[in-house]
Amino acid sequence: MEQFLQVGAITSTHGIRGEVKVFPTTDDPARFKKLKKVILDMGKRQIEMEIQSVRFFKQFVIVKFKGIDNINDVEQYKGGALFVNREDAVRLEENEYYIADLIGMDVFTQEGHFGVVKDVMETGANEVYIIDSDAHGEVLVPAIRQCIEEVDVENGKMQIRLLEGLIG
Repeated sequence: MEQFLQVGAITSTHGIRGEVKVFPTTDDPARFKKLKKVILDMGKRQIEMEIQSVRFFKQFVIVKFKGIDNINDVEQYKGGALFVNREDAVRLEENEYYIADLIGMDVFTQEGHFGVVKDVMETGANEVYIIDSDAHGEVLVPAIRQCIEEVDVENGKMQIRLLEGLIG
């Protein structure tokens, strides 16, 4: 399981007062309102940043970090990823999972090992798990009760039932 979960990526500066425009990678950008701090990952270094204010603009979150008051100080953070510690992450409901925990998970059917979760696609109606299968290539499996029988995050295993038409 991942210790840190990504919540967004800084795309650009916003205005001249040290704000950044963040593309949210969480399913609910309003969660930024509850965040007090984030970890800014700049590749070679990680910096803990305290959030001073949050507001929303189109599909972006505008974030102001404490102690950064002009565009010149925040320019260096463009392209950085924002993470939260798992303990600070939003609590999940039953049958909800962090995408970071699903990627790399071994997938099984009644016949045995089927493949590995490569990615998760968000479609609006429900998520779709992209599974890399040695026998069938890339298989798209909807994250619905009829297909997903069990998810064991602790052991990195998922049990699925393949509905007719999912594999060629």
